[in-house]
Amino acid sequence: MGDGEMECFGPAAIYLRKPERERIEAQTAPFDAKTAFFVTDAAEMYLKSNLVSREGGKATVKTHCGKTVTVKEDEIFPMNPPKFDKMEDMAMMTHLNEPSVLFNLKERYAAWMIYTYSGLFCATVNPYKWLPVYDTIVVAGYRGKKRIEAPPHIFSISDNAYQFMLTATTGCQILSVGSP
Repeated sequence: MGDGEMECFGPAAIYLRKPERERIEAQTAPFDAKTAFFVTDAAEMYLKSNLVSREGGKATVKTHCGKTVTVKEDEIFPMNPPKFDKMEDMAMMTHLNEPSVLFNLKERYAAWMIYTYSGLFCATVNPYKWLPVYDTIVVAGYRGKKRIEAPPHIFSISDNAYQFMLTATTGCQILSVGSP
């Protein structure tokens, strides 16, 4: 779904999917999979870094803040290429590790894209403010579309469940978890 097709979501489009220009820039951004890692950090949990060396079960990395640290090898985690930044379905990531998941959710949240798929699940990060993603225009944008045809949203999940219930010949159940 390109920017033109996202117009069906009206003003909510920017809260649902990153613009096409940003997606293209991410696909062409320089990236070295051999040196790009997350490293554990006491203050931030994980920091982006570049591997400098590995020796004797230790890894020396230079963080994007400019600090050089040496840690156990199991304290660094491979990063995904930039094309996976703000990924709509984290199951599609090359590296599905804790820092990659947290970084993706953080980046999407920073852009107010609060819905993210992880395989069959739809994760939501509470924005603690009202976003224009719940009006009738957005509902119409999701109506009748398969999950892969539109950005992550609870409306997609509910419409797909409804469509399935209309055609199912057996009982159906929906599980919703989370806090109010």
